[in-house]
Amino acid sequence: MRKSGLYKFVIHDHKVCQTGIQFKPVYKDSAMRFCLLIMCLFAFSVSAEVSDPIKKAMEAPAKVGEARFSRYFWDIYDATLYAPDGKWQNKPPFALTLVYLRDIEGKQIAKHSIKEMKKQGLDDEQKSQRWQTQMQDIFPDISNNDVLTGIATKNNSTQFFYNGEAIGTIEDTDFTQRFFDIWLGENTSEPEFREQLLKKAKS
Repeated sequence: MRKSGLYKFVIHDHKVCQTGIQFKPVYKDSAMRFCLLIMCLFAFSVSAEVSDPIKKAMEAPAKVGEARFSRYFWDIYDATLYAPDGKWQNKPPFALTLVYLRDIEGKQIAKHSIKEMKKQGLDDEQKSQRWQTQMQDIFPDISNNDVLTGIATKNNSTQFFYNGEAIGTIEDTDFTQRFFDIWLGENTSEPEFREQLLKKAKS
């Protein structure tokens, strides 16, 4: 029987040498992969966490559905719909979170919102102008990865949050209905997008 002393290992520069043969430090690669896995899982758990404003607006908020909105070749934002227990009842409270994937001016968001409302029947010009002015005052210019959240409250008002910070409220039942109908109404201009947001509600 050979004695263990006949096998000589030399540790140097993270490489193990035995009789002149070098072995790659497989343990380093494995450790790195493990660390990357932990980091990815942590990042996912943070991104999937419901924000505090939504938690305060309703009991047991959970995701109903999510969808990515794209226009031509450009991805615009990722949307997530939240409701109590993740069950869509087509009435407040609920919340819609938009994670933007490109830079957009706040006034353009306001202008486009009114345009979509008009497509669904808004024909009161005074309301249109008033609501557009209110939204222009509320919405900041958006940068890539910014988060804009709209919450339809139990009182039928609409609260807006920018990266988790309150930026304004519009206390108008009609506005709340028409604003969220842009994405959730039966007459939305993006029916496939709506289907994805309400996917869990219809499963």
